[in-house]
Amino acid sequence: MGRYFHSEVDIKSPWHQVLAAFWQRYPNPYSAHVLTEDVLYREVTPSNHLLSRRLLTKTNRLPGWAERVFPTHMARAVYVLEDSIVDPDRHTLTTKTWNLNHNTLMTVVERCSFEEDHSRPSWTKLRREAWISSAVYGLARPIQEFGLSRFKSNQAKAMRGLEYALSKIQTEAPSNLHGDQGESSEKHKPLPPQTTPTSTQKPKQFV
Repeated sequence: MGRYFHSEVDIKSPWHQVLAAFWQRYPNPYSAHVLTEDVLYREVTPSNHLLSRRLLTKTNRLPGWAERVFPTHMARAVYVLEDSIVDPDRHTLTTKTWNLNHNTLMTVVERCSFEEDHSRPSWTKLRREAWISSAVYGLARPIQEFGLSRFKSNQAKAMRGLEYALSKIQTEAPSNLHGDQGESSEKHKPLPPQTTPTSTQKPKQFV
């Protein structure tokens, strides 16, 4: 059946700053496992929604018991797709991420929602959900338990990385906070062409 994770966090920063920090959160001292990020697709819809698809490459360190079970030549890089929708009118950012490779070993699907707290406009609500599953016969349960444990650790690091980006933004001049909050501030780092599962086609479905 897989494992499910859910958390809700109140971020003591207005939504527009959290949005800017989201696009600028890499690199940071807590994201050494995130190797590259690339924008594959971006569009502003007629309804003024910003749609983005990005490819992230992360390291994939296996636990000791898995090193003995799986081939030593197994790729240690994980390719992760991230779809996002920004609604500037409702002050929401919704993201969905999932891994492209190692799907038989483990699949992790994450959904995040960043929304302005209307009762406290200077705060932002973050709701995070994750679904972790494995198709390895006889080892699915320990793999899922390991995946859940690692996800909890990584999402804690992700929050510290977001807070790090927020602290940098909040020290900038106020005039910069409402400027280019997205693409101009991102780090575009190309992956080796022979190992990059990229696509420039418009995604069929977003989060």
